[in-house]
Amino acid sequence: MDGLTVLGLVAATLTTCSFVPQLTRVIRTRSAEDLSYGMFGAFSVGVLLWLVYGLLRDDLPVIASNAVTLALSVTILVLKIRYDRR
Repeated sequence: MDGLTVLGLVAATLTTCSFVPQLTRVIRTRSAEDLSYGMFGAFSVGVLLWLVYGLLRDDLPVIASNAVTLALSVTILVLKIRYDRR
């Protein structure tokens, strides 16, 4: 693995992990009231497009980070929908 790929993987890990505290908070408090549907919806679509781009380019850092980030983002969005219905 070359240095550029390692750099991309480190950057991807740091940015992807930034969603873990938000998801943890949503689960712990059972509330996502302060989160925006528009922001998380647009963000999730953007991440999906980055994932498709990474797959088409066969770019491991882009694929790995966006697959995990998409899962975290969609989970937060689903929990927001569930908790807002109460």
